[in-house]
Amino acid sequence: MKQQDGRMPHCADCTIEQTICRYEDGKGPVSCPTLNLSDVIERSLTEYQQGGNLRFAANASIQEAECYVNGEKDNPHVRYAIKPRIQETVEFAHKMGYRRLGLAFCAGLRDEAKIVSDILKQQGFEVASVICKVGRTPKEFLGLTDGQKITPGEFEAMCSPVTQAKVLNSAGTEFNILLGLCVGHDSLMMRFSEALCTVLVVKDRVTGHNPLAAIQLHQSYYKKLNEEKFNQGGKVRVRVEGQE
Repeated sequence: MKQQDGRMPHCADCTIEQTICRYEDGKGPVSCPTLNLSDVIERSLTEYQQGGNLRFAANASIQEAECYVNGEKDNPHVRYAIKPRIQETVEFAHKMGYRRLGLAFCAGLRDEAKIVSDILKQQGFEVASVICKVGRTPKEFLGLTDGQKITPGEFEAMCSPVTQAKVLNSAGTEFNILLGLCVGHDSLMMRFSEALCTVLVVKDRVTGHNPLAAIQLHQSYYKKLNEEKFNQGGKVRVRVEGQE
């Protein structure tokens, strides 16, 4: 259902320096959700009282603060980041009292997955890890044609994030870490995971899994992000058993 124009948020386009979402005396544009969507905000805050969400959110905020240190005595507002994402993940899991972690990873990052698994074990966790190709289900299961494979003419196992989630569910993991899953596959993994998830690494084949590089260089080496129209072929038709 489409929102009315006045309630459609456009935070990414906001040019106000002292914003109402961050400062008590701040201001907001006409599209500001902090000003316009008080009903949505109030309903969302009730969710923190459900199912341990308040403790989870509180520990996330505490962990956020612990990732910085004040660098100058005469200027306490100067902060320096001191912890990489893997350390932050470990510390947060300890704060929550988790013992068994899940690691859902891409086959293309098997070496990195082994390193991460070893680090987590060294930090005192049990680790259940599952590769994206688990189950060796052929891509034809999805209704793909041979020409829609990476290597036509050969057997290709599909990435099965739903299976990854179900495997980790069966292992009784308390917190799942995603490492390099493809766009869309990560979405399904998070949808079907019974445990809450975090992302340690996102897939970006061109930038060495650092997608922010392309965004930061959108006016130079990656001008095509603004100047070219990417594949707009619409929905891909696949053959599904029992459907046209």
